[in-house]
Amino acid sequence: MRNSPFWWILIGFMVLLDIYFFQALKSLSSGASGRTRTIIYTGYWGLSITAIVILIALPYIPFGRHSSIARNTIFAVIAGLFLAKLVASLFFLVDDIRRGIQWVAGKLFFSKPKEEGSTEGERISRSVFLSWAGMLAGAGIFGTLIHGFGNKYRYQVKRVSLSFNNLPAAFKGLKIVQISDIHSGSFSDKKAVMKGVQKIINEKPDLILFTGDLVNNRAIEMEDYMDVFDKLIAPVGVYSIFGNHDYGDYVHWESPEEKKANLDKLKAIHAALGWRLLLNEHVVLEKRDDKIALIGVENVSAKSWFRKYGDLNKAYSGSESLPFKILMSHDPSHWKAEVCESYPDIDLVLAGHTHGMQFGVEIPGFKWSPVQYLYKEWSGLYENTPLIKNGSSPTIRAGSQKLYVNSGYGFLGYPGRVGILPEITVLELS
Repeated sequence: MRNSPFWWILIGFMVLLDIYFFQALKSLSSGASGRTRTIIYTGYWGLSITAIVILIALPYIPFGRHSSIARNTIFAVIAGLFLAKLVASLFFLVDDIRRGIQWVAGKLFFSKPKEEGSTEGERISRSVFLSWAGMLAGAGIFGTLIHGFGNKYRYQVKRVSLSFNNLPAAFKGLKIVQISDIHSGSFSDKKAVMKGVQKIINEKPDLILFTGDLVNNRAIEMEDYMDVFDKLIAPVGVYSIFGNHDYGDYVHWESPEEKKANLDKLKAIHAALGWRLLLNEHVVLEKRDDKIALIGVENVSAKSWFRKYGDLNKAYSGSESLPFKILMSHDPSHWKAEVCESYPDIDLVLAGHTHGMQFGVEIPGFKWSPVQYLYKEWSGLYENTPLIKNGSSPTIRAGSQKLYVNSGYGFLGYPGRVGILPEITVLELS
Protein backbone atom coordinates (compact mmCIF):
# COMPACT_ATOMS: atom_id res chain seq x y z
CA MET A 1 0.00 0.00 0.00
CA ARG A 2 2.72 2.46 0.99
CA ASN A 3 4.47 2.04 -2.40
CA SER A 4 1.33 2.30 -4.50
CA PRO A 5 0.56 5.40 -6.58
CA PHE A 6 -2.73 5.78 -4.70
CA TRP A 7 -0.86 6.17 -1.40
CA TRP A 8 1.25 9.05 -2.71
CA ILE A 9 -1.73 10.65 -4.44
CA LEU A 10 -3.46 10.62 -1.05
CA ILE A 11 -0.45 12.25 0.62
CA GLY A 12 -0.36 14.89 -2.12
CA PHE A 13 -4.07 15.57 -1.68
CA MET A 14 -3.57 16.01 2.06
CA VAL A 15 -0.86 18.62 1.41
CA LEU A 16 -3.11 20.53 -1.02
CA LEU A 17 -5.97 20.34 1.48
CA ASP A 18 -3.72 21.79 4.19
CA ILE A 19 -2.79 24.70 1.92
CA TYR A 20 -6.43 25.36 1.00
CA PHE A 21 -7.60 25.15 4.62
CA PHE A 22 -4.84 27.54 5.64
CA GLN A 23 -6.23 30.29 3.36
CA ALA A 24 -9.47 30.34 5.35
CA LEU A 25 -7.53 30.22 8.61
CA LYS A 26 -5.52 33.27 7.53
CA SER A 27 -8.69 35.13 6.66
CA LEU A 28 -10.32 34.45 10.03
CA SER A 29 -7.18 35.39 11.99
CA SER A 30 -6.38 38.51 9.99
CA GLY A 31 -7.65 40.78 12.76
CA ALA A 32 -5.48 39.20 15.43
CA SER A 33 -2.17 40.62 16.61
CA GLY A 34 1.03 39.63 14.84
CA ARG A 35 2.15 37.46 17.76
CA THR A 36 -1.19 35.63 17.90
CA ARG A 37 -1.11 34.98 14.17
CA THR A 38 2.41 33.59 14.46
CA ILE A 39 1.28 31.18 17.20
CA ILE A 40 -1.77 30.08 15.14
CA TYR A 41 0.20 29.59 11.93
CA THR A 42 3.09 27.79 13.63
CA GLY A 43 0.72 25.50 15.52
CA TYR A 44 -1.29 24.72 12.39
CA TRP A 45 1.66 23.86 10.17
CA GLY A 46 3.48 22.07 12.97
CA LEU A 47 0.49 19.78 13.51
CA SER A 48 -0.17 19.30 9.79
CA ILE A 49 3.42 18.48 8.87
CA THR A 50 3.78 16.16 11.86
CA ALA A 51 0.62 14.28 10.83
CA ILE A 52 1.86 13.80 7.27
CA VAL A 53 5.34 12.70 8.36
CA ILE A 54 3.86 10.18 10.82
CA LEU A 55 1.47 8.88 8.16
CA ILE A 56 4.37 8.31 5.76
CA ALA A 57 6.46 6.62 8.47
CA LEU A 58 3.64 4.58 10.03
CA PRO A 59 4.05 1.45 7.85
CA TYR A 60 7.74 1.30 8.81
CA ILE A 61 7.27 1.63 12.59
CA PRO A 62 7.80 -1.84 14.16
CA PHE A 63 4.68 -2.11 16.28
CA GLY A 64 4.46 -5.43 18.11
CA ARG A 65 1.51 -7.78 17.79
CA HIS A 66 0.00 -6.45 21.01
CA SER A 67 0.52 -2.82 19.91
CA SER A 68 -1.62 -2.88 16.79
CA ILE A 69 -4.17 -0.85 18.73
CA ALA A 70 -1.55 1.94 19.01
CA ARG A 71 -1.04 1.96 15.24
CA ASN A 72 -4.79 2.05 14.65
CA THR A 73 -5.29 4.86 17.17
CA ILE A 74 -2.56 7.00 15.61
CA PHE A 75 -3.97 6.39 12.16
CA ALA A 76 -7.51 7.18 13.36
CA VAL A 77 -6.39 10.53 14.82
CA ILE A 78 -4.64 11.48 11.56
CA ALA A 79 -7.64 10.33 9.51
CA GLY A 80 -9.90 12.35 11.83
CA LEU A 81 -7.84 15.49 11.24
CA PHE A 82 -8.00 14.89 7.50
CA LEU A 83 -11.76 14.33 7.56
CA ALA A 84 -12.29 17.43 9.71
CA LYS A 85 -10.34 19.59 7.23
CA LEU A 86 -12.18 18.01 4.31
CA VAL A 87 -15.60 18.77 5.81
CA ALA A 88 -14.58 22.33 6.68
CA SER A 89 -13.18 22.83 3.18
CA LEU A 90 -16.55 21.96 1.65
CA PHE A 91 -17.92 25.09 3.36
CA PHE A 92 -14.94 27.10 2.13
CA LEU A 93 -15.50 25.78 -1.39
CA VAL A 94 -19.13 26.96 -1.36
CA ASP A 95 -17.89 30.36 -0.27
CA ASP A 96 -15.23 30.43 -3.00
CA ILE A 97 -17.80 29.51 -5.64
CA ARG A 98 -19.96 32.37 -4.36
CA ARG A 99 -17.00 34.74 -4.55
CA GLY A 100 -16.14 33.55 -8.05
CA ILE A 101 -19.68 34.08 -9.32
CA GLN A 102 -19.81 37.50 -7.68
CA TRP A 103 -16.47 38.49 -9.20
CA VAL A 104 -17.44 37.34 -12.73
CA ALA A 105 -20.82 39.07 -12.47
CA GLY A 106 -19.09 42.25 -11.35
CA LYS A 107 -16.70 42.15 -14.28
CA LEU A 108 -19.39 41.44 -16.84
CA PHE A 109 -22.28 43.58 -15.66
CA PHE A 110 -21.18 46.06 -13.05
CA SER A 111 -17.65 47.05 -14.01
CA LYS A 112 -16.86 50.75 -14.24
CA PRO A 113 -13.67 52.76 -14.78
CA LYS A 114 -11.63 53.08 -11.61
CA GLU A 115 -9.47 55.97 -10.62
CA GLU A 116 -5.76 55.44 -10.95
CA GLY A 117 -4.39 53.53 -7.92
CA SER A 118 -7.81 52.36 -6.77
CA THR A 119 -8.19 48.70 -5.62
CA GLU A 120 -11.92 48.90 -4.97
CA GLY A 121 -13.82 45.88 -6.30
CA GLU A 122 -10.70 43.85 -7.12
CA ARG A 123 -11.11 41.55 -4.12
CA ILE A 124 -14.22 40.03 -2.64
CA SER A 125 -13.79 39.05 0.97
CA ARG A 126 -14.62 35.63 2.34
CA SER A 127 -17.89 35.09 4.16
CA VAL A 128 -17.13 35.14 7.87
CA PHE A 129 -20.25 33.05 8.51
CA LEU A 130 -19.33 30.24 6.08
CA SER A 131 -15.71 30.26 7.24
CA TRP A 132 -16.68 29.88 10.89
CA ALA A 133 -19.37 27.34 9.99
CA GLY A 134 -16.74 25.26 8.20
CA MET A 135 -14.35 25.49 11.14
CA LEU A 136 -17.05 24.47 13.61
CA ALA A 137 -18.26 21.59 11.41
CA GLY A 138 -14.72 20.28 11.07
CA ALA A 139 -14.06 20.62 14.79
CA GLY A 140 -17.35 18.82 15.50
CA ILE A 141 -16.40 15.88 13.27
CA PHE A 142 -12.95 15.58 14.84
CA GLY A 143 -14.31 15.87 18.38
CA THR A 144 -16.97 13.24 17.67
CA LEU A 145 -14.39 10.76 16.37
CA ILE A 146 -12.16 11.31 19.40
CA HIS A 147 -15.17 10.89 21.71
CA GLY A 148 -15.97 7.63 19.92
CA PHE A 149 -12.77 6.08 21.30
CA GLY A 150 -14.59 5.74 24.61
CA ASN A 151 -17.51 3.82 23.09
CA LYS A 152 -15.71 0.74 21.81
CA TYR A 153 -16.55 -1.32 24.91
CA ARG A 154 -20.01 0.15 25.60
CA TYR A 155 -21.88 -3.08 24.85
CA GLN A 156 -25.58 -2.62 24.31
CA VAL A 157 -28.11 -5.42 24.58
CA LYS A 158 -30.78 -5.35 21.86
CA ARG A 159 -33.89 -7.42 22.40
CA VAL A 160 -35.85 -8.66 19.40
CA SER A 161 -39.01 -10.79 19.41
CA LEU A 162 -39.57 -12.86 16.27
CA SER A 163 -42.80 -14.67 15.45
CA PHE A 164 -43.04 -17.59 13.01
CA ASN A 165 -46.13 -19.57 12.10
CA ASN A 166 -44.14 -22.74 11.46
CA LEU A 167 -41.92 -22.77 14.56
CA PRO A 168 -42.43 -26.11 16.37
CA ALA A 169 -44.19 -25.78 19.73
CA ALA A 170 -41.24 -27.03 21.78
CA PHE A 171 -39.09 -24.17 20.48
CA LYS A 172 -41.58 -21.42 21.32
CA GLY A 173 -39.81 -19.03 23.69
CA LEU A 174 -36.33 -20.13 22.61
CA LYS A 175 -33.87 -17.44 23.68
CA ILE A 176 -30.92 -16.97 21.33
CA VAL A 177 -27.98 -14.65 21.93
CA GLN A 178 -26.22 -13.63 18.73
CA ILE A 179 -22.79 -12.06 18.74
CA SER A 180 -20.63 -11.30 15.75
CA ASP A 181 -17.32 -9.77 14.67
CA ILE A 182 -15.33 -10.12 17.87
CA HIS A 183 -12.04 -9.11 16.17
CA SER A 184 -9.96 -10.06 19.18
CA GLY A 185 -6.80 -8.63 17.62
CA SER A 186 -8.17 -5.12 18.18
CA PHE A 187 -8.81 -5.47 21.92
CA SER A 188 -6.62 -3.80 24.53
CA ASP A 189 -8.79 -3.96 27.66
CA LYS A 190 -9.49 -7.50 28.82
CA LYS A 191 -11.64 -6.46 31.78
CA ALA A 192 -13.91 -4.39 29.52
CA VAL A 193 -14.30 -7.32 27.12
CA MET A 194 -15.19 -9.59 30.04
CA LYS A 195 -17.92 -7.15 31.12
CA GLY A 196 -19.57 -7.69 27.75
CA VAL A 197 -19.29 -11.46 28.11
CA GLN A 198 -20.86 -11.20 31.56
CA LYS A 199 -23.82 -9.38 30.02
CA ILE A 200 -24.33 -12.39 27.76
CA ILE A 201 -24.08 -14.80 30.68
CA ASN A 202 -26.62 -12.76 32.64
CA GLU A 203 -29.16 -13.27 29.85
CA LYS A 204 -29.10 -17.05 30.47
CA PRO A 205 -29.67 -17.85 26.77
CA ASP A 206 -30.78 -21.26 25.55
CA LEU A 207 -28.54 -20.99 22.51
CA ILE A 208 -25.54 -18.79 21.59
CA LEU A 209 -24.67 -18.18 17.94
CA PHE A 210 -21.49 -16.44 16.76
CA THR A 211 -21.60 -15.23 13.16
CA GLY A 212 -17.95 -14.86 12.23
CA ASP A 213 -14.71 -12.83 12.41
CA LEU A 214 -13.24 -14.09 15.66
CA VAL A 215 -9.87 -12.52 14.75
CA ASN A 216 -8.55 -9.78 12.50
CA ASN A 217 -6.10 -12.05 10.67
CA ARG A 218 -4.18 -14.48 12.87
CA ALA A 219 -5.30 -17.20 15.25
CA ILE A 220 -2.71 -16.10 17.82
CA GLU A 221 -4.80 -12.96 18.44
CA MET A 222 -7.09 -15.10 20.59
CA GLU A 223 -4.29 -16.13 22.92
CA ASP A 224 -5.13 -13.60 25.66
CA TYR A 225 -8.91 -14.02 25.37
CA MET A 226 -9.46 -17.76 25.57
CA ASP A 227 -10.30 -17.57 29.27
CA VAL A 228 -12.85 -14.84 28.51
CA PHE A 229 -14.88 -16.35 25.70
CA ASP A 230 -14.77 -19.90 27.06
CA LYS A 231 -17.22 -18.64 29.71
CA LEU A 232 -19.95 -18.63 27.06
CA ILE A 233 -22.08 -21.73 27.54
CA ALA A 234 -25.73 -22.50 26.80
CA PRO A 235 -28.00 -25.56 27.30
CA VAL A 236 -28.71 -26.03 23.59
CA GLY A 237 -25.11 -25.21 22.67
CA VAL A 238 -22.75 -22.57 21.31
CA TYR A 239 -22.33 -22.62 17.53
CA SER A 240 -20.07 -20.55 15.28
CA ILE A 241 -19.03 -19.87 11.69
CA PHE A 242 -16.11 -18.18 9.94
CA GLY A 243 -16.16 -14.60 8.63
CA ASN A 244 -14.03 -13.11 5.89
CA HIS A 245 -11.23 -12.08 8.29
CA ASP A 246 -10.84 -15.55 9.77
CA TYR A 247 -9.21 -16.98 6.63
CA GLY A 248 -6.09 -14.80 6.89
CA ASP A 249 -6.58 -13.32 3.44
CA TYR A 250 -5.43 -9.82 4.43
CA VAL A 251 -1.89 -10.50 5.63
CA HIS A 252 1.27 -11.86 4.01
CA TRP A 253 2.13 -15.50 4.67
CA GLU A 254 5.49 -17.08 3.95
CA SER A 255 3.80 -20.06 2.32
CA PRO A 256 0.37 -21.55 1.65
CA GLU A 257 1.18 -24.12 4.34
CA GLU A 258 1.63 -21.37 6.93
CA LYS A 259 -1.73 -19.87 6.03
CA LYS A 260 -3.40 -23.28 6.25
CA ALA A 261 -1.78 -23.93 9.63
CA ASN A 262 -3.22 -20.64 10.89
CA LEU A 263 -6.71 -21.65 9.79
CA ASP A 264 -6.32 -25.09 11.35
CA LYS A 265 -5.25 -23.44 14.61
CA LEU A 266 -8.32 -21.20 14.50
CA LYS A 267 -10.55 -24.24 14.05
CA ALA A 268 -8.90 -25.78 17.12
CA ILE A 269 -9.55 -22.55 19.06
CA HIS A 270 -13.28 -22.77 18.35
CA ALA A 271 -13.23 -26.35 19.64
CA ALA A 272 -11.22 -25.37 22.73
CA LEU A 273 -13.76 -22.66 23.52
CA GLY A 274 -16.50 -25.28 23.40
CA TRP A 275 -18.00 -23.80 20.24
CA ARG A 276 -19.28 -26.08 17.50
CA LEU A 277 -17.89 -24.61 14.29
CA LEU A 278 -20.18 -25.19 11.31
CA LEU A 279 -18.27 -25.42 8.03
CA ASN A 280 -20.87 -25.62 5.25
CA GLU A 281 -22.96 -28.04 7.28
CA HIS A 282 -26.02 -28.21 9.47
CA VAL A 283 -27.00 -29.74 12.77
CA VAL A 284 -30.40 -30.83 14.02
CA LEU A 285 -31.52 -29.24 17.28
CA GLU A 286 -33.98 -31.33 19.25
CA LYS A 287 -36.32 -30.34 22.03
CA ARG A 288 -38.78 -32.89 23.31
CA ASP A 289 -40.20 -34.41 20.12
CA ASP A 290 -39.59 -31.40 17.88
CA LYS A 291 -36.63 -30.68 15.61
CA ILE A 292 -35.27 -27.66 13.78
CA ALA A 293 -32.21 -27.16 11.57
CA LEU A 294 -29.28 -24.87 12.35
CA ILE A 295 -27.26 -24.28 9.18
CA GLY A 296 -23.80 -22.74 9.12
CA VAL A 297 -22.20 -21.59 5.89
CA GLU A 298 -18.64 -20.38 5.39
CA ASN A 299 -18.14 -16.84 4.14
CA VAL A 300 -20.00 -15.99 0.97
CA SER A 301 -20.80 -12.51 -0.29
CA ALA A 302 -22.56 -10.84 -3.17
CA LYS A 303 -19.63 -8.39 -3.31
CA SER A 304 -17.04 -9.41 -5.89
CA TRP A 305 -14.06 -8.25 -3.82
CA PHE A 306 -14.57 -11.00 -1.20
CA ARG A 307 -13.40 -14.56 -1.77
CA LYS A 308 -16.17 -17.13 -1.70
CA TYR A 309 -15.78 -20.05 0.69
CA GLY A 310 -19.42 -20.84 1.39
CA ASP A 311 -21.46 -23.61 -0.15
CA LEU A 312 -25.06 -23.24 0.95
CA ASN A 313 -26.27 -26.18 -1.12
CA LYS A 314 -23.88 -28.46 0.75
CA ALA A 315 -24.80 -26.97 4.13
CA TYR A 316 -28.55 -27.15 3.43
CA SER A 317 -28.61 -30.65 1.98
CA GLY A 318 -30.40 -33.06 4.30
CA SER A 319 -32.40 -30.41 6.16
CA GLU A 320 -35.24 -30.21 3.64
CA SER A 321 -37.75 -32.14 5.73
CA LEU A 322 -37.26 -30.10 8.91
CA PRO A 323 -40.09 -27.60 9.53
CA PHE A 324 -37.93 -24.64 10.63
CA LYS A 325 -34.44 -23.54 9.61
CA ILE A 326 -31.97 -20.99 10.96
CA LEU A 327 -28.98 -20.02 8.82
CA MET A 328 -25.78 -18.39 10.07
CA SER A 329 -24.09 -16.51 7.22
CA HIS A 330 -21.52 -13.82 7.99
CA ASP A 331 -22.16 -11.41 5.12
CA PRO A 332 -25.74 -10.01 4.93
CA SER A 333 -25.54 -9.49 1.15
CA HIS A 334 -25.77 -13.29 0.86
CA TRP A 335 -29.41 -13.10 1.97
CA LYS A 336 -30.83 -11.38 -1.10
CA ALA A 337 -28.23 -12.80 -3.47
CA GLU A 338 -28.98 -16.48 -2.79
CA VAL A 339 -31.10 -17.29 0.24
CA CYS A 340 -34.27 -15.41 -0.70
CA GLU A 341 -34.01 -16.50 -4.30
CA SER A 342 -33.20 -20.18 -3.94
CA TYR A 343 -33.99 -21.20 -0.36
CA PRO A 344 -37.39 -19.74 0.58
CA ASP A 345 -37.83 -22.28 3.38
CA ILE A 346 -34.91 -20.86 5.39
CA ASP A 347 -36.85 -18.91 7.99
CA LEU A 348 -34.21 -16.89 9.82
CA VAL A 349 -30.76 -15.71 8.73
CA LEU A 350 -28.28 -14.25 11.21
CA ALA A 351 -25.40 -12.14 9.88
CA GLY A 352 -22.87 -9.50 10.91
CA HIS A 353 -19.88 -8.17 8.94
CA THR A 354 -20.82 -4.51 8.45
CA HIS A 355 -20.19 -3.24 12.03
CA GLY A 356 -22.66 -0.50 11.07
CA MET A 357 -19.36 1.01 9.87
CA GLN A 358 -18.88 1.90 13.58
CA PHE A 359 -20.24 5.31 12.62
CA GLY A 360 -23.78 6.53 12.18
CA VAL A 361 -27.04 7.45 13.83
CA GLU A 362 -29.36 4.92 15.44
CA ILE A 363 -32.43 6.19 17.27
CA PRO A 364 -35.95 4.76 17.53
CA GLY A 365 -37.56 4.98 14.10
CA PHE A 366 -34.43 6.14 12.28
CA LYS A 367 -30.99 4.79 11.48
CA TRP A 368 -28.28 5.92 9.09
CA SER A 369 -24.69 4.99 8.37
CA PRO A 370 -22.44 5.46 5.32
CA VAL A 371 -22.28 1.66 5.06
CA GLN A 372 -25.89 1.62 3.82
CA TYR A 373 -24.63 2.83 0.43
CA LEU A 374 -22.75 -0.47 0.12
CA TYR A 375 -25.14 -2.79 1.94
CA LYS A 376 -28.90 -2.49 1.75
CA GLU A 377 -29.19 -4.72 4.81
CA TRP A 378 -26.62 -3.46 7.28
CA SER A 379 -28.08 -3.38 10.81
CA GLY A 380 -31.18 -4.72 12.53
CA LEU A 381 -34.16 -6.70 11.26
CA TYR A 382 -35.24 -7.17 7.64
CA GLU A 383 -38.08 -9.22 6.19
CA ASN A 384 -38.85 -10.81 2.85
CA THR A 385 -42.08 -12.51 1.80
CA PRO A 386 -41.02 -15.33 -0.51
CA LEU A 387 -42.98 -16.97 -3.29
CA ILE A 388 -43.20 -20.74 -3.28
CA LYS A 389 -44.28 -22.54 -6.42
CA ASN A 390 -47.46 -24.55 -6.15
CA GLY A 391 -47.69 -26.44 -9.39
CA SER A 392 -47.32 -23.92 -12.21
CA SER A 393 -48.37 -20.89 -10.15
CA PRO A 394 -46.36 -19.25 -7.36
CA THR A 395 -48.21 -18.62 -4.13
CA ILE A 396 -47.27 -16.35 -1.24
CA ARG A 397 -46.07 -18.28 1.74
CA ALA A 398 -47.70 -17.66 5.11
CA GLY A 399 -45.14 -15.74 7.15
CA SER A 400 -41.87 -14.34 5.88
CA GLN A 401 -38.15 -14.89 5.87
CA LYS A 402 -36.25 -12.75 8.32
CA LEU A 403 -32.69 -11.46 8.42
CA TYR A 404 -31.05 -9.96 11.48
CA VAL A 405 -27.74 -8.12 11.08
CA ASN A 406 -25.72 -7.69 14.26
CA SER A 407 -23.50 -4.56 14.40
CA GLY A 408 -20.60 -6.44 15.94
CA TYR A 409 -19.08 -7.07 19.34
CA GLY A 410 -15.63 -5.74 18.51
CA PHE A 411 -14.11 -3.14 16.23
CA LEU A 412 -11.65 -2.98 13.36
CA GLY A 413 -9.47 -0.16 12.06
CA TYR A 414 -11.01 2.83 13.82
CA PRO A 415 -10.67 2.00 17.55
CA GLY A 416 -14.01 3.42 18.53
CA ARG A 417 -17.67 3.75 17.71
CA VAL A 418 -19.84 6.78 16.98
CA GLY A 419 -23.60 6.28 17.17
CA ILE A 420 -23.44 2.55 16.37
CA LEU A 421 -22.46 0.82 19.61
CA PRO A 422 -21.12 -2.75 20.00
CA GLU A 423 -24.04 -5.12 20.08
CA ILE A 424 -25.27 -8.19 21.93
CA THR A 425 -28.52 -9.37 20.35
CA VAL A 426 -31.12 -11.30 22.34
CA LEU A 427 -33.60 -12.99 20.00
CA GLU A 428 -36.72 -14.63 21.40
CA LEU A 429 -38.65 -16.92 19.04
CA SER A 430 -42.40 -17.42 19.20
